[in-house]
Amino acid sequence: LAPLRIQASPLRTAHFRDPYGPEVHFASESFIDEMAFATETDPVEFRLARVTDPRDADVLQAAADLAGWEPHVTPRRRREANGNFVGQGIAYATRNGSVNAVVAEVEVNPETGRVWVRRMYVGADHGLIINPFTLDRTIEGNLVQATSRTLFEEVHFDDRMVRSDDWRSYPILEAADAPLEIKIHKINRPELDPRGAGEPTTRVAPPAIANAFFDATGVRLRRVPFTPKRVRAALQSA
Repeated sequence: LAPLRIQASPLRTAHFRDPYGPEVHFASESFIDEMAFATETDPVEFRLARVTDPRDADVLQAAADLAGWEPHVTPRRRREANGNFVGQGIAYATRNGSVNAVVAEVEVNPETGRVWVRRMYVGADHGLIINPFTLDRTIEGNLVQATSRTLFEEVHFDDRMVRSDDWRSYPILEAADAPLEIKIHKINRPELDPRGAGEPTTRVAPPAIANAFFDATGVRLRRVPFTPKRVRAALQSA
């Protein structure tokens, strides 16, 4: 530890699930969405027209079908009777031979700034499926954890130490904020080896939620987590 403390950050570090994937794909898949709308193309259609691997196309189509995706070329800005915005967004990514696409359905309260991911629809290709039950639980667990990271989790620190040291200063997703439903369409590939399902699933949640927020409100969020304070500020400045 001594060389690291001299040469690197004084903050203690540890292992983290998919440490760079959510950040990279939050940026790239949000920008893919922007390009789709800039060219007046539906986000699913835009992706399907450009992927070259059939596995990519299959998970995108599976997620869209599960979600009952309605093609659109502008953000829909739908509002429910309670005044909250609702929308859907899609994202997909590969990792270590696994391919995942997720459609997130979100509800946004413009008064409180609360973002609730009501449902998630998954197209999942993890090679040969050996234990379908465990695969489902792995995908569900990682989507919930990634949703928590997207909406709540942020480490605050100064030049001496981490200042997020309890569940008030570092909140996580609670039961009331969990999705009502996660539907998964698994694509079995017996010709391939089994592939991991944890980290590949993690990286698609932030951009899917961000793209759903844009569909619901017409506003782009460019920094995670999507805290109520940041959401209210983004909506007020739009």
